[in-house]
Amino acid sequence: MKRQKIKGAVRTRIKRGDEVVFVAGKEFNRYDSEGNRNPYRGKVIAVDPRTGRVKVDGAMIVKKHRKAVPQMDIKGGIINKEAWVNISNVAVVDPETGKPTRVKYEIREGEKVRVAKSGAVIPEQAAFAKVETAEEPEETAEETVEETAEEAVEEQAEPAVEEAEEKQEAEEKADDTEKE
Repeated sequence: MKRQKIKGAVRTRIKRGDEVVFVAGKEFNRYDSEGNRNPYRGKVIAVDPRTGRVKVDGAMIVKKHRKAVPQMDIKGGIINKEAWVNISNVAVVDPETGKPTRVKYEIREGEKVRVAKSGAVIPEQAAFAKVETAEEPEETAEETVEETAEEAVEEQAEPAVEEAEEKQEAEEKADDTEKE
């Protein structure tokens, strides 16, 4: 059966860089040497909200048989890579308790933040955090285009001005020689 994509943007509460734990599926049924269940924990490396899937670093490893493409310098062989997992099979780890938790949004101190069940704020990963822009931008695209256009006109005008000056000097020399 073909998987249908959902039209439009779908909001997920799991973000790239979050620490997650498996709550169902193959990775949930991992056992340690003593026979105790030890579900896999890892960081989310990719999220596809349209299909409702995530990739977790080191989980659901599959073997991909790739054909070599010498024109593009792609080596062939059997490659191990992470497979997509249904987003319902993972849960965010609560930063205080270390247990799986649901995520809700709250506005705290004027900012919208993600909060775990325990009330702890789930930190936004620094690598993926939104960067605040400066109040005054250095240059707009229009100003840059105008400056580039002015520079181009000046560059085209310089050789013509130099040629005109050379002609004028040559005419002056010719006039001087005629006067003598």
